[in-house]
Amino acid sequence: MAENPSALHLSGPRISRREALQATAAAAALAALPPGSAAATNAPAAAAVTLTLTVNGRGHTLTVDPRQSVLDVLRETLDLTGTKKGCNQGACGACTVLVNGKRIVSCLTLASMYDGARIETIEGVEKDGALHPLQEAFVEHDGLQCGFCTPGQIMSGLGCIAEGHAGSPEEIQFWMSGNICRCGAYPGIVAAVADAAGRS
Repeated sequence: MAENPSALHLSGPRISRREALQATAAAAALAALPPGSAAATNAPAAAAVTLTLTVNGRGHTLTVDPRQSVLDVLRETLDLTGTKKGCNQGACGACTVLVNGKRIVSCLTLASMYDGARIETIEGVEKDGALHPLQEAFVEHDGLQCGFCTPGQIMSGLGCIAEGHAGSPEEIQFWMSGNICRCGAYPGIVAAVADAAGRS
C-alpha cells in the first residue's frame, strides 16, 4: 500500500525560498557557460581595494572587492538597505543615489572608482526626525505606492531639482524618465517634485 504523500516528512537542511532561487540562478549561469570556460572560475580573486567614502555625512574606510558596485557596498557592507536593487541593469532607477551631488545608478557603478566621494542615500535625507520637503511632498501628493521605487525616485527628484530641471511637469517627466515606477504613481511623483522645487 502506497504511503500518503502528505504524511511524508523530508529530512535534511531546510533552505529559504531566496536561497533556492539563488542556487537555481547560479546553476543556470554555470550551465550557460561555453565549454572550457570553467577554468575561468578558478581564476584568482581580484585584489581588494581600500577606499574612503563619506556616506550621509559619515566617513568610512573600506576594503572592497574592486568588482563590487556602489549599491552592493551600500547594502551589504554598510547595511544601508534603503537603496533598492531593482533590475540590476541600470534601467529602473531604483538604486539611484547622489555621488558628489550628481545622480547615478549605483548598481552599474564600481565603488572602487569613487575613492574619496561623498554619497547621499535615502537614509540621509531626513534630518533630526524631520522629513525633507520633497519627502513631505511625496506624502502629500501620494507619490508612492508599493514603496520599492520610492527611494530612487526621491534621490532622483533631489538631483532633478538641484540640476534646475524642475521648471515644468514636462521637464520633470523628461529628467525623471530614468526612474520607473511599476505601480503607476507618476502623476503624484511629478506633482511632488514640482511642489518641492517651488518650496526650495
